[in-house]
Amino acid sequence: MRLFSAVYPSPESLTHLDGALGGVGGPAVADPGTGLRWVPREQRHVTLAFHGEVPDGAVDGYVDALGDAVADVGPFDLALAGSGTFSGRTLWVGVGGDVDALRSLARRVDDAAADAGVSGTDRVAGRPHLTVARASASVVGADRARERRRRRRGEPEQEPASPFGRWAHALAVYRGPGWTVGEVLVVASRLGEGRSGGPAHEVVARAALPGHLD
Repeated sequence: MRLFSAVYPSPESLTHLDGALGGVGGPAVADPGTGLRWVPREQRHVTLAFHGEVPDGAVDGYVDALGDAVADVGPFDLALAGSGTFSGRTLWVGVGGDVDALRSLARRVDDAAADAGVSGTDRVAGRPHLTVARASASVVGADRARERRRRRRGEPEQEPASPFGRWAHALAVYRGPGWTVGEVLVVASRLGEGRSGGPAHEVVARAALPGHLD
């Protein structure tokens, strides 16, 4: 199965983010149009490591190794903050708070995967983030083509040639409420089986950080 390990924001943090997205995106939040897709609220997460295809028989070994790896890790606080895009095709919201603890946790997750013979790609060593929306290559290409035509006509340059440029700019100053990270979730992702042709996610295991209170 296709696996990743992640931490998830609290429901309060996700509700606050929904309000910010509604204020910026307006009607497009409910109806983004052709070529744009919002990540469902329940799937919004901060990836610690992506494992790719993992044989079913190797999952239990990885989960055991993960539990050992986080056995001495205490809970820590994060908050969603800032925004940007990746290549104009992905709108993301950044992560603030104890980012050093998050990066340390990601390294432990990566080590646990290696110990279990499972691949693992650390996803927070550079820019920890939560993906909010994605655009198709055709939508981004059309926006960039319009911007090139404007430049050839000598018109003033517009906002970045991306369907998410305005939203990322508006959300750059976004600051959400903090939440406490108390567990790592191991999640199976089945491509094309979710809403609007996106992936379907299923939590297959949870590794609690000691001292976390439900």
